[in-house]
Amino acid sequence: MNRLTPALLIAAVVAVMYGCQPALDTNRNAAIATASPVKETIDRAAIEAEIIKLEREWADANKTHNAEAVKQLLADDAVIVYPDGSTATKADEVRTIESGAITADAFEMIDPKVTVIDGDSAFISGRSVIKNGKNAVPNKKPINISGEYRFLDVYAKRDGKWVAVASQTTKILPQN
Repeated sequence: MNRLTPALLIAAVVAVMYGCQPALDTNRNAAIATASPVKETIDRAAIEAEIIKLEREWADANKTHNAEAVKQLLADDAVIVYPDGSTATKADEVRTIESGAITADAFEMIDPKVTVIDGDSAFISGRSVIKNGKNAVPNKKPINISGEYRFLDVYAKRDGKWVAVASQTTKILPQN
């Protein structure tokens, strides 16, 4: 019986070890589980061109007080940060443009750089120059907004259309 005990012990250990192995998952297709995902083909040049076109339309809408264009360019939940640090919504931006309070001879975009994140998101940064710009604040002297600015605008593709979801503009102070 002493010789039989080690043999039974070994057999029991082997049975337990074999029984503790994970079962095969028959609910998955092994070929799909090990295949690498297909990467989405993105036409970066087309996205870059579209974002730059939208930026130019936004600048033109500011100059011509075209609030309807801005309604199309901005997402309903857009967040805007102006050079003075104040924030605005799409409704605020549309009201400002409709009021005609901001006037300028030119809104120029310089050195735009679009970064495409994926097929549905991108951002643009660059400089802009406002020539002979004024912001007519009610009951105050108009504020001169002429000068050079840095901007960063974030775009998302929603319902097949690119819209600005966030915007930040900072005034570049002249070097002394």
